[in-house]
Amino acid sequence: MDANQERVANPYGMDEECENCDVLCDTRSQVVHGYGDVDADFMFIGEAPGEGADRTGHPFTGDGAGELLQDVLGALGFASSPPDSHTPELDNVYLTYVTRCRHPDRRPSDEEVRNCEGFLTAEIRMINPEIIVPVGQRPLEALAFEYTTTSPEEFDVERDHATTVRGRGFELVPMVSPEDLLAEQRTAFEKRLSDLMGRDYRQTKGRRSR
Repeated sequence: MDANQERVANPYGMDEECENCDVLCDTRSQVVHGYGDVDADFMFIGEAPGEGADRTGHPFTGDGAGELLQDVLGALGFASSPPDSHTPELDNVYLTYVTRCRHPDRRPSDEEVRNCEGFLTAEIRMINPEIIVPVGQRPLEALAFEYTTTSPEEFDVERDHATTVRGRGFELVPMVSPEDLLAEQRTAFEKRLSDLMGRDYRQTKGRRSR
């Protein structure tokens, strides 16, 4: 699977008409796959599209929580566009979700998470990031199960927020969901990411302007 280097929205051409989850086919506006820099060292993974992303088709856009995350990305130098942009201009970061379709009344079921595993696994393999940011408890548990030696039940995103967890081939830096993010938690997270961005690995991947 090769990336379309000129396309930041769903650059791997994943199935935009997926029908693996019958119920979600009726509740979603569209399937929301990953978005961003395919050469990224940093990858942010949320649980599922919110109302905004379901409308725009792009992760972490179109609503208050998405705008807050985009503001964080701007503060870190990942985004050069306004926080309310529906098509953010991103560098060195890729945004995606554990599941790709929205249900307006509930969180994803375990079956729906399993149905989307192939999409997320393919993106992680192709992006090959150095740092993955699980945004919220569910993504942290999903990544812990697949990529660490620690049981998912031992992780708590509130406690582990802005810490570093060793994974298989990358590091995890958990982040509290934007809608729950307190000012001091944001400061701690931005400091941790800024420290990591200064490491020598940033020289290992060529950056491209878009």
